[in-house]
Amino acid sequence: MPDQNEWTEVIRPRTSLLDLKLAELWKYRDLIVIFARRDIISSYKQTILGPLWFVIQPIITSLLFTVVFGGIANIDTEGVDAFLFFLASNICWSYFSSSLNGNANIFVNNAGIFGKVYFPRLAAPIATTLSNFFRLIIQLILFIVIYLFYYFVKDDISVHPNIQLLLVPYLLLLMTFLGLGMGIIVSSLTTKYRDFSNLMGFGVTLLMYISAVIFPVSSLPEKYKFYIQFNPMAAIMESFRYAFFGQGSYDFFHLIYSTVFALVIFFAGLIIFNRVEKNFMDTV
Repeated sequence: MPDQNEWTEVIRPRTSLLDLKLAELWKYRDLIVIFARRDIISSYKQTILGPLWFVIQPIITSLLFTVVFGGIANIDTEGVDAFLFFLASNICWSYFSSSLNGNANIFVNNAGIFGKVYFPRLAAPIATTLSNFFRLIIQLILFIVIYLFYYFVKDDISVHPNIQLLLVPYLLLLMTFLGLGMGIIVSSLTTKYRDFSNLMGFGVTLLMYISAVIFPVSSLPEKYKFYIQFNPMAAIMESFRYAFFGQGSYDFFHLIYSTVFALVIFFAGLIIFNRVEKNFMDTV
């Protein structure tokens, strides 16, 4: 018979910033899945079209970009069909921005449950990112179907699949690290400074215009190209489009820079998140 004084769970205060207890997340993997499923269902609950919004949104946005930026503004897409160009861009940017925005208010949005029961707080932003990744997979399937239509049916000469397609999973991983890392950093700051919540709305929109979403970096003058490449998302966007279209600029060293930047932001976010979660209930 087990000793009644033997505890099944011991909660101790953390004494180190690097005491992240990442292995503990595996024990709560079922909870992460439940949170992710909740986010997915809540996004189309009580809607007429339901999950179809996952594919309607990028199509409508890409059509709008095609008219405004491709038609009216006449932005050069370097021979790639404008709709296909903007569809590829919007799918990537939508995943990154959704992960960033979704994780930016983790502490505030989950203050009720965080204050009632113990579980690794990092489970919440991971679940948010996981639900966004589910949407990304659906939208990628849509993009691949349209892409194959252009390649086989329309015989579009601007579509040039190449060996860089093998990098696509790696690029998605970099976007995950960036979105999750930046999101939990902003979320940690939001617990004390609510101004960051107000900044996020237009801040992410402004960031889109310097992330090579609506234009290829190779079409920019050299003096602007130098600065735009400091944005890690620019190299990721360019590499993603280059993998499918064979057009634009692909620079291995800029991709290495994006990798280092994403990893630094991700681990910095974990450390800041770990520090804030100890006393965030006093400030939320």
